[in-house]
Amino acid sequence: MAHPENLLPALSVLLLLLLPPPALFGAGNLRPTGGRLLNSCIQARRKCQADPTCNAAYRHLNSCTPSAAEELSVSADCLESAQHLRNSSLMSCRCHRRMKNQTTCLSIYWTVHPARSLGDYEPDVSPYEDTVTGKPLEMNLGQWSMIKPDWDLCLKFAMLCTLNEKCGRLRKAYGEACSRPHCQRRTCLRQLRAFFENAETSYAEGLLLCPCAPSDLGCGQRRRNTIAPSCALPSGTSNCLELQRLCLLDPLCRSRLADFQTHCHPMDILGTCATEQSRCLQAYLGMIGTPMTPNFVSNVNASVALSCTCRGSGNLQEECERLEQAFSRNPCLTKAIAVKMHLHSTLFSQDSASHEKKLKNRNLEPRPQPWMLSLFSCTLTLILLPSSW
Repeated sequence: MAHPENLLPALSVLLLLLLPPPALFGAGNLRPTGGRLLNSCIQARRKCQADPTCNAAYRHLNSCTPSAAEELSVSADCLESAQHLRNSSLMSCRCHRRMKNQTTCLSIYWTVHPARSLGDYEPDVSPYEDTVTGKPLEMNLGQWSMIKPDWDLCLKFAMLCTLNEKCGRLRKAYGEACSRPHCQRRTCLRQLRAFFENAETSYAEGLLLCPCAPSDLGCGQRRRNTIAPSCALPSGTSNCLELQRLCLLDPLCRSRLADFQTHCHPMDILGTCATEQSRCLQAYLGMIGTPMTPNFVSNVNASVALSCTCRGSGNLQEECERLEQAFSRNPCLTKAIAVKMHLHSTLFSQDSASHEKKLKNRNLEPRPQPWMLSLFSCTLTLILLPSSW
């Protein structure tokens, strides 16, 4: 008769063959992580500090007045300081939208921006070197039970955000900050930025870019109120160029505007876009929470615009209208929003069918047979027996 110790390996192998594959325990849920920024402006500044010539040039350029920094021909010493930085790692440094000390990084970027503009004029380009890594929105069976079929899509996406711990927490924070009777606009904008920077892209885009039928005014109003227009937008009617001036004085707003102009810029009269739609949408969402926060203009369509006017612009009328139309008549932005809304409209119909299929398959899943449970119990008993038996 075979000794029990000799039976253990064979029974253990048999048990492993009968158990479900590892993927069912979560081994298949691993996701690749995005690459890290190799040359952030904060890292480049540290390298510059170790070089006396670079450090002196940076410190002097940082002390230049805004007019001298933008018009280097006015100040020869600022021009010389910028020239010393041409070969430093600061010239290729970038920032991440979700990095720590983002404001510091952006301030460094714009401090050395005049050095990038020496010779041929270089317009403001995006300081962000972000990889768009938006994952498709995933829904589990438990979430479906909370969503009513007759709800409009904006309400459904709002519920999905509420069911997600992080999205719900961030949304509640800006909702409270932007809905107080005596709303402080700066606090409201800061909380809005925190939401669109830190919430998962799929939830943020779903909440803001949910499709509504033109006749569904409640859905359109919910979409428009996503960014709390009564508090987040400027009181009264501001001139668009004045909003731009305020934006350019703030490194973060200036960066978001440059990012928007880089990725949502139509290159020709045919509306050919400079980059892919996902980057344009990311740049558009980045404008929310800045002094130039855009919003939907009404509850009946998906047109967006800045909350400003070009009346009284004088000889800068054309410049003001170009700025205004970069949001209200931008074919790249309009198409990107339309495509995303179409994808959102198909999400629930596809997931509804998938939900029904999963329920059906769940009922058809084979259940453990009594002999399998008996074998498991027998094997476990043998494994726990003392070796001297």
